[in-house]
Amino acid sequence: MRIFNNSFSNYSLKYKVKICTPTPSRFPQLISAQHQHALYSVAQTRHIEQTAAAALPPHTLMQRAGLALARMVCAIAPHAQTVWLACGPGNNGGDGLEAAMHLKRWGRNPVVTWLGDAVRSPSDALASLARAHDAGVRFADAPPAQFDVAVDALLGIGGGKRPLQATMQQQLLNMHSSTAPVLCADVPSGLDADTGCYADLEFATNLIAARAYFTGSKLLFCLQFLSIKPGLFTAQGRDAAGVQWWDALGVEQDTTEPQALLLGADCCSTRARIHASHKGSFGDVAVIGGAPGMTGAALLAGQAALHAGAGRVFVGLLDPAVRVDVSQHELMLRSVEALDIKTACVVCGCGGADAVRTVLPRVLSSAPHLVLDADALNAIANDTSLQTLLRQRAKKDWCTVLTPHPLEAARLLACSTQDIQSQRLYAAENLANQYSCTVVLKGSGTIIASPGQVTCINPTGNAKLATAGTGDVLAGMIGAGLASHTLSAHASACAAVWQHGRIADEWPAHVPLTASGLLRQANGHKPA
Repeated sequence: MRIFNNSFSNYSLKYKVKICTPTPSRFPQLISAQHQHALYSVAQTRHIEQTAAAALPPHTLMQRAGLALARMVCAIAPHAQTVWLACGPGNNGGDGLEAAMHLKRWGRNPVVTWLGDAVRSPSDALASLARAHDAGVRFADAPPAQFDVAVDALLGIGGGKRPLQATMQQQLLNMHSSTAPVLCADVPSGLDADTGCYADLEFATNLIAARAYFTGSKLLFCLQFLSIKPGLFTAQGRDAAGVQWWDALGVEQDTTEPQALLLGADCCSTRARIHASHKGSFGDVAVIGGAPGMTGAALLAGQAALHAGAGRVFVGLLDPAVRVDVSQHELMLRSVEALDIKTACVVCGCGGADAVRTVLPRVLSSAPHLVLDADALNAIANDTSLQTLLRQRAKKDWCTVLTPHPLEAARLLACSTQDIQSQRLYAAENLANQYSCTVVLKGSGTIIASPGQVTCINPTGNAKLATAGTGDVLAGMIGAGLASHTLSAHASACAAVWQHGRIADEWPAHVPLTASGLLRQANGHKPA
């Protein structure tokens, strides 16, 4: 069942575009996890481009893009001589042609494989083609046998809706199956800049695997033009784009309604604790989960809540045979019935199995602050009465955070995992609106969505988190944030997700990351 609309035609473009004179010495901005960035859809970017082009002399934006691209080539490969530029038939290829002209004039040896023609290529691209020829750039039917750096200028923001032509596929495989640095112009060719997906999944998997095999993606770069696009930070986008930079090309966009926000440390920092405080100042967390054979999940969530700053953590295990955990003295074990779920922030579902179904009606109808994870989500997906209770929470102005992985989100929305992964932003937003709560859709580029809030994408985290228990740790961290009552559900989720991923990013390369190791760093300290 398809439940998502791929069209962006209904998006309201509520923003102004200001034209400013570019500073010639200004270098593109590195996109990092330290600062928040506004993200704009393909439709919004086209509007920015069209408005700017109408206020500038013809060919200006392409000239600026080509110059920025050439400068970036020199920055990432300062000693490179032979530069292969694979240029497509459209304006993205025109950016590459313009860059080739500059590289030739600067004493480099650019070699261009151009896939356009004099009839169908746009006028700006043809103007840059003429400039490249006049500069003496060498054109070839095949890439050079040896090259020091490659530029992917085959397709831009319009090239992610259809599978790539065979010639383009082969050129990209040639680029990424080398040890030379690769620089993508605006977006990686074939990647949907809105969704982070390729139309041909098998080809994309082979392409990303080839790059990882030869360089581990350490020599992969992308220079985005005009706007920063959401698809480069979620789904396959992060693997496809590598280290990302952005150049506004002298166009300043002024808007209050971006498509999404890329989280940064500047919006996810934790508050310092004042001396005149006590354990009651930071709230209680009550974890419900840990069915027979799965007690570790609930204990991980509880420990994570403690390390993330909760004042007290109670754990109600669904395994009646477990009464005490001698290795985790700080956790206070109670029967589920004895937990005070009306005053504590409840984290429910970690390792809950089928047993969690029996406690969910009470939890949903009595806990004002609630994080639902794992088996709690599966139980709700299969029970319409539980879904009704979940929706009613918003009418009471209660805080609810759902933390599904893609399969759990698919169950909640009655669709396939592929549907979720092909439209991650819209899946999270749909889920948030349908259940009137905050949703943390986990995965590469975790999405945080809430009704009435701008959707956020998290730039931190890596494949080290793909191990058992890390999701339980995240649930506990979110619970600790909600328990403190200092941030909204949306802000608490954003801060916890960013911090959770940051720990993985700073984890020593030679040390395996486990959930227990992860939770010990949840308070912001770097791993030992």
